[in-house]
Amino acid sequence: MDVVYLMLVYFILFFVIGTLIKNNSIIDIGWGIGFVLVAWFILLRGSKILPTQLIITVLITIWGLRLFYHILKRNIGKQEDFRYATWRQEWGKWLLPRAFFQIYMLQGIFMYLISLSVIFVSYEDREAYIPIMILGILVWIIGFYFEAIGDHQLKLFISKKENRGNIMMTGLWKYTRHPNYFGEATMWWGIFILAISSGASILSIISPLTITLLLVFVSGVPMLEKSMKKKPGYSEYARKTSIFLPWFQGK
Repeated sequence: MDVVYLMLVYFILFFVIGTLIKNNSIIDIGWGIGFVLVAWFILLRGSKILPTQLIITVLITIWGLRLFYHILKRNIGKQEDFRYATWRQEWGKWLLPRAFFQIYMLQGIFMYLISLSVIFVSYEDREAYIPIMILGILVWIIGFYFEAIGDHQLKLFISKKENRGNIMMTGLWKYTRHPNYFGEATMWWGIFILAISSGASILSIISPLTITLLLVFVSGVPMLEKSMKKKPGYSEYARKTSIFLPWFQGK
């Protein structure tokens, strides 16, 4: 329960900040760092630190800090993200309670579910099965590559004026329409594999399943696909390119 209290305080703090500055996009900046905080809290509260736990914590820290920096640099000095701005208009006088529960507390619930691999592995006191542990690390590396390189390629693409309003179709974006989302989900599958290598409960699978379902069906792919449909060349790009799992382009 102490992890739940930590998350509750964390998201209430961001709710207060977001309300004061009238910009709920602030929670996007806090998303990655929240996982880092949870991972280190779980690691340091135990009486014994196992190698698998430490590896998982380090990997989450690398991912979380990179995501924090990426979103901070992208959002700093800009207006509220269109999603939150739309809700601000739609919710009217109910903005505060709905923002509290539907933005901040809901993300807190998702963070808890996604963190279950980290939580469950902390209950174990056994050494990892090395082949499974190595597999987990390799899967995480693949995911990190797709997310970090995908974000970097997109950043370079949209930095050129001639590309504004167009769709990125090269690099990793040639093989999947959402390499960064695929990468994020894959990293959490790697964390899950690492967790079960040390005997964590099979319920740890809730962690990667939650983030994958969120990205594919709720907050990631659907929202971007909706905006991409307005851009020239989308129909051809969508016909040739896998929506999530990387694959070679069709004809």
